[in-house]
Amino acid sequence: MKTRNLLKSEDETLDSFYRGSILVLQKKEGYRFSVDAPLLADFIQTKRSDDVLELGAGNGIISLLLSIKPFKHITAVEIQESLADMARRNVKLNNLERKISIIREDLRQYNPGKEFDVIFSNPPYIKKGEGHLSSSLEKSIAKHELKCDIFGILEKTAQLLKNKGRAYFIYVAKRKDDLFQAIEKNSLKIKSLRFVHPRQENPPNLLLVECDLSSEKEVLLPPFILYGEGGNYTTEAEEVFRGRINAEAD
Repeated sequence: MKTRNLLKSEDETLDSFYRGSILVLQKKEGYRFSVDAPLLADFIQTKRSDDVLELGAGNGIISLLLSIKPFKHITAVEIQESLADMARRNVKLNNLERKISIIREDLRQYNPGKEFDVIFSNPPYIKKGEGHLSSSLEKSIAKHELKCDIFGILEKTAQLLKNKGRAYFIYVAKRKDDLFQAIEKNSLKIKSLRFVHPRQENPPNLLLVECDLSSEKEVLLPPFILYGEGGNYTTEAEEVFRGRINAEAD
């Protein structure tokens, strides 16, 4: 049974996801994840034999959500000590120490001496020098390209991805050109992409991208719509937030 109060501090909340199967500590003030985390976790396809790497783990939320899918092991790299510490506690809280390892490291300097079957990242969305920085340095580093930009993340992905590996990203639609340039610059190929729309009539605000090293043709998947009529989540969005499993076969 998960210990619910052992690891929680006064400035944190304890939230549950996937119908209570995943517990997550978050700061009351500071970095808190949003809808992009479960969207990316749902989009990632895994196999039981996969050795997986997360670049920029935050509090570990996406790796935690992935734990309902099959994989061999996840290594999650996070530069901020405060978030890496919280990610370690979240892993312990969910009894996943054997499945998920948290590494406090600048991903640009991370050299594990091996390659990975799957790499994923929810990168900072805001260009350095643009937007308003938060009073929380933790939140600013998570959301702004203060430590690493999309080009650095894609460069590290290309270095550490196996020849037949897959990489997954979620990014803001308004910066899709930067993402596509970073993918091309590092000799990766888009295998599939899916745009996320708040509502059917709205333009996309996010996009999900699957990359590899060999695909010759990209597949444009049907749009993902978050909200339907009346402001309620669509059926698919509800499935995602409940934790559906759509893993690839071995």
